[in-house]
Amino acid sequence: MTVLNYGDITDGMNEIERDTKRLIDFFVAIICIIIFSPLFVICYFAIKKEDHGPVIFKQERIGRFGRPFYIYKFRSMKVNAEKNGPQLAKHKNDSRMTKIGKFLRHHHLDELPQLWNVIKGDMSFVGPRPERKFYIDKIMEKDSRYSYLYQIRPGVTSYATLANGYTETIEKMLKRLELDLSYLEHRSWMLDIKILGMTFLKIVFGRKF
Repeated sequence: MTVLNYGDITDGMNEIERDTKRLIDFFVAIICIIIFSPLFVICYFAIKKEDHGPVIFKQERIGRFGRPFYIYKFRSMKVNAEKNGPQLAKHKNDSRMTKIGKFLRHHHLDELPQLWNVIKGDMSFVGPRPERKFYIDKIMEKDSRYSYLYQIRPGVTSYATLANGYTETIEKMLKRLELDLSYLEHRSWMLDIKILGMTFLKIVFGRKF
């Protein structure tokens, strides 16, 4: 078994705060699935109608303690979009995206199935966005501190994503890592609430940070 050494950058939350956060995540995710169930149905039929392909996209990501898990999303790209190997997503003018996919991605509706990841305990509502091992290896070649993020569950939203946008280059991934490490070291209830509020403003009003 690999022993992870987290060095000087440690979780800003204590064990009680982490356990409480997990319980809140679990129950809030269940409530959200119930509230947004009509949206799930609408997204399902919209995706099916466009190209008759699979509705749910799943992909292996690396989570807490460096363990792999499958992340779930509404499919926003064409079937076999990565037949030539992993490619970083582009926010605009990505020819691999479907028409419905562009709408879902713009309004972040493609992320709704990640509520299931939160219920399962793979993810939290707030935390560093989970990445694929392919790109983690590339990041680790330049900055090995990425392993510090394994202390906590990855999140559906994060300050780094709000501030840094889509990471279509390794350079942007490294910038996002700096923000994620800062979150890790200073995270608290108030910071999580602030990030959730910023996410709401981003989705509803398109506000930039």
